Amino acid sequence: MRAVLAAAGTYFGAVFALGFVLGVLRMLVLLPLTGPLMAVAIELPLMLGASWWIAGRLRRRWPFAPAAALAMGGIAFVLLMGAEAGISLASGRSLVQHLALYAEPAHQLGLAGQLAFALFPWWRARAAGPQRHG
Repeated sequence: MRAVLAAAGTYFGAVFALGFVLGVLRMLVLLPLTGPLMAVAIELPLMLGASWWIAGRLRRRWPFAPAAALAMGGIAFVLLMGAEAGISLASGRSLVQHLALYAEPAHQLGLAGQLAFALFPWWRARAAGPQRHG
Protein backbone atom coordinates (compact mmCIF):
# COMPACT_ATOMS: atom_id res chain seq x y z
CA MET A 1 0.00 0.00 0.00
CA ARG A 2 2.92 2.32 0.69
CA ALA A 3 4.07 2.00 -2.91
CA VAL A 4 0.58 2.81 -4.19
CA LEU A 5 0.49 5.94 -2.02
CA ALA A 6 3.95 7.00 -3.20
CA ALA A 7 3.00 6.47 -6.84
CA ALA A 8 -0.30 8.34 -6.37
CA GLY A 9 1.45 11.26 -4.72
CA THR A 10 4.04 11.42 -7.47
CA TYR A 11 1.39 11.18 -10.20
CA PHE A 12 -0.73 13.87 -8.56
CA GLY A 13 2.26 16.15 -7.95
CA ALA A 14 3.61 15.96 -11.49
CA VAL A 15 0.24 16.49 -13.17
CA PHE A 16 -0.82 19.17 -10.68
CA ALA A 17 2.38 21.14 -11.24
CA LEU A 18 1.89 21.08 -15.00
CA GLY A 19 -1.80 21.87 -14.60
CA PHE A 20 -1.00 24.83 -12.41
CA VAL A 21 1.31 26.32 -15.05
CA LEU A 22 -1.09 25.60 -17.91
CA GLY A 23 -4.01 26.87 -15.82
CA VAL A 24 -2.30 30.21 -15.32
CA LEU A 25 -1.66 30.44 -19.07
CA ARG A 26 -5.27 29.42 -19.76
CA MET A 27 -6.60 32.13 -17.45
CA LEU A 28 -4.26 34.88 -18.65
CA VAL A 29 -4.04 34.13 -22.37
CA LEU A 30 -6.77 31.80 -23.62
CA LEU A 31 -9.73 32.81 -21.46
CA PRO A 32 -9.85 36.45 -22.62
CA LEU A 33 -9.53 35.35 -26.26
CA THR A 34 -11.85 32.35 -26.38
CA GLY A 35 -14.08 32.18 -23.32
CA PRO A 36 -14.06 29.53 -20.58
CA LEU A 37 -15.27 26.44 -22.46
CA MET A 38 -12.97 26.86 -25.44
CA ALA A 39 -10.02 27.69 -23.18
CA VAL A 40 -10.49 24.40 -21.31
CA ALA A 41 -11.04 22.54 -24.59
CA ILE A 42 -7.68 23.84 -25.85
CA GLU A 43 -5.83 23.04 -22.62
CA LEU A 44 -7.38 19.61 -22.02
CA PRO A 45 -5.59 17.62 -24.76
CA LEU A 46 -2.24 18.88 -23.45
CA MET A 47 -3.13 17.83 -19.91
CA LEU A 48 -4.46 14.45 -21.00
CA GLY A 49 -1.41 13.77 -23.16
CA ALA A 50 0.90 14.70 -20.31
CA SER A 51 -1.11 12.62 -17.82
CA TRP A 52 -0.97 9.61 -20.14
CA TRP A 53 2.79 10.03 -20.56
CA ILE A 54 3.41 10.53 -16.83
CA ALA A 55 1.28 7.48 -15.98
CA GLY A 56 3.40 5.45 -18.40
CA ARG A 57 6.67 6.72 -16.96
CA LEU A 58 5.52 5.94 -13.42
CA ARG A 59 4.46 2.46 -14.55
CA ARG A 60 8.12 1.70 -15.22
CA ARG A 61 8.96 2.46 -11.59
CA TRP A 62 5.81 0.94 -10.10
CA PRO A 63 4.53 -1.83 -12.41
CA PHE A 64 1.30 -2.38 -10.49
CA ALA A 65 -1.38 -4.87 -11.35
CA PRO A 66 -4.52 -3.16 -12.69
CA ALA A 67 -6.30 -3.14 -9.30
CA ALA A 68 -3.40 -1.39 -7.57
CA ALA A 69 -3.03 0.99 -10.51
CA LEU A 70 -6.72 1.83 -10.18
CA ALA A 71 -6.17 2.60 -6.49
CA MET A 72 -3.20 4.78 -7.45
CA GLY A 73 -5.32 6.75 -9.92
CA GLY A 74 -8.19 7.03 -7.44
CA ILE A 75 -5.95 8.38 -4.70
CA ALA A 76 -4.31 10.81 -7.12
CA PHE A 77 -7.81 11.97 -8.17
CA VAL A 78 -8.81 12.60 -4.55
CA LEU A 79 -5.60 14.58 -4.01
CA LEU A 80 -6.25 16.57 -7.19
CA MET A 81 -9.84 17.38 -6.24
CA GLY A 82 -8.72 18.38 -2.75
CA ALA A 83 -6.02 20.66 -4.13
CA GLU A 84 -8.47 22.21 -6.56
CA ALA A 85 -10.97 22.84 -3.76
CA GLY A 86 -8.19 24.28 -1.60
CA ILE A 87 -7.21 26.75 -4.30
CA SER A 88 -10.84 27.71 -4.74
CA LEU A 89 -11.26 28.25 -1.00
CA ALA A 90 -8.03 30.24 -0.82
CA SER A 91 -9.35 32.50 -3.56
CA GLY A 92 -12.37 33.40 -1.44
CA ARG A 93 -15.02 30.93 -2.57
CA SER A 94 -16.98 28.85 -0.11
CA LEU A 95 -17.10 25.08 -0.57
CA VAL A 96 -20.69 25.41 -1.83
CA GLN A 97 -19.58 28.01 -4.38
CA HIS A 98 -16.72 25.77 -5.44
CA LEU A 99 -19.03 22.80 -5.95
CA ALA A 100 -21.49 25.01 -7.87
CA LEU A 101 -18.78 25.61 -10.46
CA TYR A 102 -19.33 22.05 -11.71
CA ALA A 103 -22.70 23.17 -13.11
CA GLU A 104 -20.76 25.17 -15.73
CA PRO A 105 -19.80 23.44 -19.01
CA ALA A 106 -16.11 24.41 -18.76
CA HIS A 107 -15.84 22.81 -15.31
CA GLN A 108 -17.75 19.74 -16.47
CA LEU A 109 -15.26 19.30 -19.31
CA GLY A 110 -12.40 19.74 -16.86
CA LEU A 111 -13.94 17.15 -14.51
CA ALA A 112 -14.24 14.69 -17.41
CA GLY A 113 -10.52 15.18 -18.02
CA GLN A 114 -9.77 14.67 -14.33
CA LEU A 115 -11.71 11.40 -14.39
CA ALA A 116 -9.64 10.28 -17.38
CA PHE A 117 -6.50 11.27 -15.43
CA ALA A 118 -7.71 8.99 -12.62
CA LEU A 119 -8.19 6.05 -14.98
CA PHE A 120 -4.93 6.35 -16.95
CA PRO A 121 -2.78 4.33 -14.49
CA TRP A 122 -5.32 1.49 -14.58
CA TRP A 123 -5.58 1.68 -18.36
CA ARG A 124 -1.79 1.61 -18.75
CA ALA A 125 -1.52 -1.35 -16.34
CA ARG A 126 -4.30 -3.24 -18.08
CA ALA A 127 -2.73 -2.66 -21.51
CA ALA A 128 0.67 -3.84 -20.25
CA GLY A 129 -0.63 -7.24 -19.20
CA PRO A 130 0.15 -9.24 -16.07
CA GLN A 131 2.65 -7.65 -13.69
CA ARG A 132 3.38 -7.78 -9.99
CA HIS A 133 0.76 -6.89 -7.43
CA GLY A 134 0.99 -3.54 -5.65
